[in-house]
Amino acid sequence: MVVLAGAGKHFCAGHDLREMRSHPDKAWQKAAFRAVQRNDASLVRLPQPVIARVQGVAVAQAASSWPCATSRWRERPPSFALPGIKSGIFCTTPGVGVARNLARKHALEMLFTGDLIDAKTALPWGLVNRVVPLAELDAEVDRLARKIVAHSGAVVSLGKRFFYDQVEKGLADAYCLGVRGNGLQH
Repeated sequence: MVVLAGAGKHFCAGHDLREMRSHPDKAWQKAAFRAVQRNDASLVRLPQPVIARVQGVAVAQAASSWPCATSRWRERPPSFALPGIKSGIFCTTPGVGVARNLARKHALEMLFTGDLIDAKTALPWGLVNRVVPLAELDAEVDRLARKIVAHSGAVVSLGKRFFYDQVEKGLADAYCLGVRGNGLQH
């Protein structure tokens, strides 16, 4: 089990825009975004489930982390955003994960407006799966983690890999993968 947590009162502020502006060359920026992509992909490839324990603000680069996580938690009042557009940067890398976890219209609203999304909005949109007060955050994360680790680690790991392998496939191919995952040939 992996639990991602921010230090301090916020989960993650995203890219340091001053640092990005101080490196206007495309090679540096491409390397920075590739590092984010590798990080996000590694969360998916990890055999263990990932719980993001999100407190405070989670924006931009942090948007890359929470869509890949198994579960997300927020205190009230939460703040999630893809604010790059407000600084002349489109949140391409975070947009990949967000587009795969939200309805297109919700993902596009976040990407095109850069507005903060609160818990009341984030929960029905599917951006988070639980909203708890900060005082209950650690206990709730612990409760979910214990439920997951109570099951066979091998089965959970296989299930996670199957989920991510099938989710981007068409329906027929996803079912075929499911049949093969049960040791049968399709």
